[in-house]
Amino acid sequence: MMPDQAAARHPVPPLSVVIAVLTYRRPELLAANLAKICEQVEHVTWGRYGGSPRLRSQVLVVDNDPDGSGRAAVADGAPGVRYVIESVPGIAAARNRALREAAGHDLLVFIDDDEEPLPGWLDSLLLVWEQTGAAGVVGRVVPAYQVTPAPWIEAGGFFVRKTMPTGTRRPAAAAGNLLLDLKQLEPTGIGFDEPFGLTGGEDTLMTRRMVTQGLQLVWCDESVAKDLIPAERLTRRWVLSRAWSHGNTQALIDVHLTPAGTRRTAMRITLGVTGAGRVLAGAGQFARGVLRRSLRDRARGARLIMRGAGFATGAWGMAFEEYAR
Repeated sequence: MMPDQAAARHPVPPLSVVIAVLTYRRPELLAANLAKICEQVEHVTWGRYGGSPRLRSQVLVVDNDPDGSGRAAVADGAPGVRYVIESVPGIAAARNRALREAAGHDLLVFIDDDEEPLPGWLDSLLLVWEQTGAAGVVGRVVPAYQVTPAPWIEAGGFFVRKTMPTGTRRPAAAAGNLLLDLKQLEPTGIGFDEPFGLTGGEDTLMTRRMVTQGLQLVWCDESVAKDLIPAERLTRRWVLSRAWSHGNTQALIDVHLTPAGTRRTAMRITLGVTGAGRVLAGAGQFARGVLRRSLRDRARGARLIMRGAGFATGAWGMAFEEYAR
């Protein structure tokens, strides 16, 4: 039997995919990356759906700016893209708006306005989803520096993220390059906690809950998006502030997921001790860097000190609102 005859006899059910691009007051970046996102959506070649009307795709821009600063970028360079404004401040509110807008579709793919998808980005996510049946597929994000980083930044490797073999199960994920199977997610009622919209970590919390509910997250190393790192982030001050923020958010999430009462108090104590331990470990690494004249150890030691301090403060409910407006 020829492939076309087999397809006719056993038709592939239609599949609807929403690609959500979240933006906030970066219209130039949005315009540039939106065109590349739309190009990939229009030329999907993956699996049973590539080049087929059975794949129904839609690009959705969720603008978290109440003034609608991203509207012109959509109108000028992206015909057919749907544009909505989410006026509630915070990335969690914008992500929840995307979930609501995508209700009834099969898949939702998140990408941010400052991320450029590399060739094969969308195809690879779809292929791994089809092969694994996972509820979430996590793609790779690599740095693209606006200016050459200073030696301290380069030595610390602060913007280089972990990578792993495709198919590796993950306990949590960031949502900068993430595919979600809505048919698996929607029955759980899991969404993004809006109190974490200004601190960050809403995506980690949400995906941890998915795994707790028995849903599977897997890594896709072939799906790559380039994250633009602007010059203002390539400073020691920004890196150390981000380290504090990440440690703080991680502790807040651990506390949030622990039932109230004695168990939560015990968790706070454990996290506080862990944070203090990281501060001491960071101080030791920094001192070793001074003795050995290792810029890498000094840079990473300083970051570990700040991350541990943020961890200890988050244990007791002190929130660092990195995205406060």
